[in-house]
Amino acid sequence: MKIAVSSIGKNLDDMVDIRFGRCNYFIIYDTDKGFIKAIANRGQVSGGGAGIAAAQQIIDEDVDAVITGNMGPNSFNLFKTSDIKVYSCGSMKVERAIELLKEQKLEEISQAGPAHAGMGARRGFRGGR
Repeated sequence: MKIAVSSIGKNLDDMVDIRFGRCNYFIIYDTDKGFIKAIANRGQVSGGGAGIAAAQQIIDEDVDAVITGNMGPNSFNLFKTSDIKVYSCGSMKVERAIELLKEQKLEEISQAGPAHAGMGARRGFRGGR
């Protein structure tokens, strides 16, 4: 099974990033081969549609499951139509999240979280002063 984990870094000892579309990296872990690779998330720099770009990148990696914290409706629906299961996880090391999935201790996300407005959503915000 190939698992994609949203991560703040490139290694198994880095933390899970609970943001799917705006995470820095995805760790791709193949449970059969024990092989991992880190790929930069192309969606993180999108002004809008980050979740869609990130989801398509993961679909192209031919994964079976995704571990993340939160996922918006666009990316969730892409995974659902691609038969890729999505699991919820809090902030912990990527390696631990993979272990929990193998032990069937992560909850499958059955519905998407709220949509996000993208990077430009708060233009004009001046810090509340």
